[in-house]
Amino acid sequence: MPETPHIISVTPQNVDTYGLFCVKSKKNPGHTSKLRWFLQEFPQGLRLKILQDEAGRQLGFMEYTTAEHAWRPVEASNHLFIHCMFIYKNEDKGKGSASLLIQDCIEDARQQGKAGVVAMCSDGAWITNKRIFLKNGFRQVDQRGRFELMQFPLTDGTIPQLKDWEGRQGNYKGWHLLYAHQCPWHQKCVEELQGFAEEVGIQLQVTEITEAAMAQSAPSGFGVFALLKDGQLLEDHYISKTRFRNIIQSLV
Repeated sequence: MPETPHIISVTPQNVDTYGLFCVKSKKNPGHTSKLRWFLQEFPQGLRLKILQDEAGRQLGFMEYTTAEHAWRPVEASNHLFIHCMFIYKNEDKGKGSASLLIQDCIEDARQQGKAGVVAMCSDGAWITNKRIFLKNGFRQVDQRGRFELMQFPLTDGTIPQLKDWEGRQGNYKGWHLLYAHQCPWHQKCVEELQGFAEEVGIQLQVTEITEAAMAQSAPSGFGVFALLKDGQLLEDHYISKTRFRNIIQSLV
């Protein structure tokens, strides 16, 4: 009978040993940026949990923090907020791996005396589907566009809400790209998009989101990435240079 995978809590002291999961190579510039971000946010409550089997194979991960320091446009006082969760290989999905990570987060919230746990979900790209959260006792408490806010309540109190990121989009005139190092793949994306914009003569204003408050006030639901032109959100997650070229061509 196979052994139950175990959860490793990654800390500044052991991150060199266990890594950051979603970016393996330390030579990748995104690894350096993500590590710097991880060390910055860990004292604010950021936690990275890696699910590992008995052979030492990393199956998946979860990243969460206190909702007050979440890098998403959400209001959820005294909750833990799940940024990301991912089980890497299809062969490891459907075996309770994601539920182990979710239940570990719920237990952490309980130990900290939190009011509950919240997560943003979507059927779209780069974010977890809500079905796994419903399976683990979460309820949907808000929705805005393609994003759904799920809550596992531990106490009675204020219902968490999504902030109005659409109302902020009109403040961005011209081409704008906003990003944060919360995702290690943003650095490569930004470099490619910035380079291509220069090639085709587009003045792309690039802004790094450097703190949680900026992400919570970002003009996209994802919080840590936004590509806009004249107040219109074109993408809310990182894209390839080819996708950027196609967007430009569609606007001509």
